[in-house]
Amino acid sequence: MWRVLLVLIPAAFGLAQDESGYTIGKVLGGQQYAASALWSRDNYLLVSDLPTGKITKVDGQGPSTYREDIHAAGLAFDSEGRLLICDPVQRYVIRIDKKGRTEVVADKFEGKHLNGPNSIAVSKNGHIWFTDPAFASADKQRELPFYGVYHIPPKGELTTVARLDTRPNGVANSADGHTLYVTDSDSRTVLAWDVDKSGNAANQRVFARVHNGVPNGVHAGADGRIYVAARPLLIFSPAGQQVANIELPETATDVTPADTDQSTVYVTARTSVYVIRTNAKPEKAK
Repeated sequence: MWRVLLVLIPAAFGLAQDESGYTIGKVLGGQQYAASALWSRDNYLLVSDLPTGKITKVDGQGPSTYREDIHAAGLAFDSEGRLLICDPVQRYVIRIDKKGRTEVVADKFEGKHLNGPNSIAVSKNGHIWFTDPAFASADKQRELPFYGVYHIPPKGELTTVARLDTRPNGVANSADGHTLYVTDSDSRTVLAWDVDKSGNAANQRVFARVHNGVPNGVHAGADGRIYVAARPLLIFSPAGQQVANIELPETATDVTPADTDQSTVYVTARTSVYVIRTNAKPEKAK
């Protein structure tokens, strides 16, 4: 049943359809704070429970413990299948290869500790972007005078995309790699930048404003739409117009696609993880 749940979403697992026609089901519960989820091409889902430092793996056999020693706020795979993790407690970004070897990718900028890396995205050609806000008590401990959006090229040093006075949260790269999206929790906006072939970001702008909750995780869909975890799950057109408001039993925290089915996304929401079949059709920006 678990394999069918992850890929085909059977009605037998308590799925319901909301008024907009989106199919919603619960995948996992019992989390203290489900901060992030990540789908693997090897047909399993990773779910991070930030306060407990536990990452759960959900596959055809059901849920099992993947790691118990990492406070993961953000998860991403690179093209080699290595797992990148934002750990705001340790204030670094790490990378774990398939043999379990761990390396620190970023922990300081200009000689000062990062605030608390939160969300991470990796492009198809190996560029890494991550946000570095400072939530809760971390704000009192920060050494940097700004909240950052960072870029690490495949061969090069850590640089800032933006030095903000407000706190960035989720980050996503568009399917074509030409646009970077970042949610800003304080201004309740989704910011966007143009990205060139070298990974240089320019033309910062407000892509959309969020009027229903605080924007958290973000996903740039292959269908051209932008998915934002706020209080509900919000979906925006490529032009920045809100086209869907999907209510969940709990406040959404992150959203990630199932690579095998781009019409399906997984949404972490406080203590649980939900699966949503969006049935979205591709749109083009006007």
